[in-house]
Amino acid sequence: MGLLGCQPEGQIYAEHQELSPGLEWLKKDIREFNIPIEDKSVSYTMRLSFRYLSGFEPQYVRVKVTEISPSGKEKVKEYELKVREDNGDYIGELAYEIWDSKHVIEPDKKYSEPGLYTYLVEHNMDEDPLAHAMEIGVILEKVE
Repeated sequence: MGLLGCQPEGQIYAEHQELSPGLEWLKKDIREFNIPIEDKSVSYTMRLSFRYLSGFEPQYVRVKVTEISPSGKEKVKEYELKVREDNGDYIGELAYEIWDSKHVIEPDKKYSEPGLYTYLVEHNMDEDPLAHAMEIGVILEKVE
């Protein structure tokens, strides 16, 4: 958990947070990410990362992301993160039984004001808890 020490060029933020104990994600387990934006003149690519275990059943993870600007304006968007192919194969990088998947949710993100943006990320699935879920993360990179 926390900011990465050695970030790739262009990456201004990356944080991954563990989900509920017991390798599951509860609906009430909303994760908060605080991203400082200094330069509103550039475009950014925003990704969500999702870490899960082999045995994860759904093909998609539906998430709700609430963005709160420094001045308090709220925007809510919903996304589907595809984690399994149509044939059932998992998507992402495998290490032992753990899968890491990254999903571009906003390829050309623009900010209207500098300051600290808060992102609240929660799962929006019918099932609760969501079994075999480990971590959710937010990655923000400047578009070159």
